[in-house]
Amino acid sequence: MGFGGRIGDTLRVPGRGLRRGIAVLTVLVLAGGVGSAVSLTAPSLISDLGLTGPPAALEPTAPVPALGPLAATAPLPSTAGLEAALGEAVADMPGRFTGTVLDPATGQVIWATDAERALVPGSTAKILTAAAALLTLNPTDGFVTRVVAGTQPGTVVLVGGGDPTLTALPEGEDGVYPGPARLTELAQEVQEQMPGPIDTVVVDTSRYSGSTSAPGWDPTDIAAGFVTPIEPLMLDGGRIDPTLQDTPRTDEPALVAGRAFAELVGADDVETGTAPGQGERLGSVTSAPFSELIEHTMRTSDNVLAEALAREVAVARGGQPSFAGAAEQTLAALTQAGFDPSGAVLVDGSGLSTEDEVPAQVLGALLSAAATPAESDRDTDFLRPLITGLPVAGGDGTLDDRFGVDTPSASGRGTVRAKTGTLTNVSSLAGLVTDADGRLLVFAFMSNGASPATVRPRLDALAAELGGCGCP
Repeated sequence: MGFGGRIGDTLRVPGRGLRRGIAVLTVLVLAGGVGSAVSLTAPSLISDLGLTGPPAALEPTAPVPALGPLAATAPLPSTAGLEAALGEAVADMPGRFTGTVLDPATGQVIWATDAERALVPGSTAKILTAAAALLTLNPTDGFVTRVVAGTQPGTVVLVGGGDPTLTALPEGEDGVYPGPARLTELAQEVQEQMPGPIDTVVVDTSRYSGSTSAPGWDPTDIAAGFVTPIEPLMLDGGRIDPTLQDTPRTDEPALVAGRAFAELVGADDVETGTAPGQGERLGSVTSAPFSELIEHTMRTSDNVLAEALAREVAVARGGQPSFAGAAEQTLAALTQAGFDPSGAVLVDGSGLSTEDEVPAQVLGALLSAAATPAESDRDTDFLRPLITGLPVAGGDGTLDDRFGVDTPSASGRGTVRAKTGTLTNVSSLAGLVTDADGRLLVFAFMSNGASPATVRPRLDALAAELGGCGCP
């Protein structure tokens, strides 16, 4: 499942320069002959080039496969071999470190150090949220935002359905989210259904309950662009600039969405309230499928989308759609599916809180199940978006600027895929890599108590070392 080559490398094709030179010369010759009777035969062209005979025929280059299935017989590294390869770097790791390496083909733990100890995970906590969502939600469904008729003439109710990807951008303009539902489309549907003018838009946020901010969140994260108050109605994750991933957010996302909708339908007033029980549906729009949104969450580490997915898990399982209820139902979904989240304590779904705690062995077990080979008798294919959504080292997502070409982790570029986690004095990296013998391995590395500026390059180097290891 690794990627061959490095992102940004240039492929050199034998004979390509010669072909290009001949093509350019041909164009020049043809251009010089326009409007005249001059013609050049092949022999005269060869003579003019100073060649004594026809050029040798270029043999087509046989394609060399770059990617293919991993051999089922690839040798498994030994615990002693991994200890020899990783032990010294782990011993020198600053702060409190835990880690584990597993073989996803068998689920076997090959190497571990203090892996049962729970540490603050940062955004690797999203692995738990994403897994619970895949275990609970229909992957082809999505968030639904709807509008119903209000109790008064000229009044409509915009009902938040939890979709943070809803956008006010018109068709043809893209923000950060894949295939978003569009407020413009919803407004058009409503206007076509309403018998008269719309005077008032009521904003209904009753789908969620409790606080809009989790314990352990830094209030400055809103202005810093990492999160917005968690409400079931917002535009582009509450971003001020919908085209940027990390940009300042609004502190009243539902009202901002309501005002944007009111402007589209020509209403003057925006109020808060709830939809009538039997209100006539005037329109609805649906987000991209949950499976795609889960991949996006993993790749970009989108905190708001992770929180929305966690609440949908709570709603689907009959729990409270609050921070506490979503965390409770996330762990319950994992337990019901046969995973053991012992030691994990969640207070949110994004890992943005400093009060979350997760053992490395839990992260490793979930990723190992998601990476189980298709031919295995373990039915875990439905967890595959956990893997397909992982950022590629040096390539995309939250790993696009890591594993630099001039760093000790350079060998991991394009081969390591992993979820990142970073808070103050918190660094984690959990994902997969193919080792030197062609064996797919899953790893989870976590550190607390030291600056990410120091630890993150070391975690990257550790993952790259694992990929370069045969370690018999």
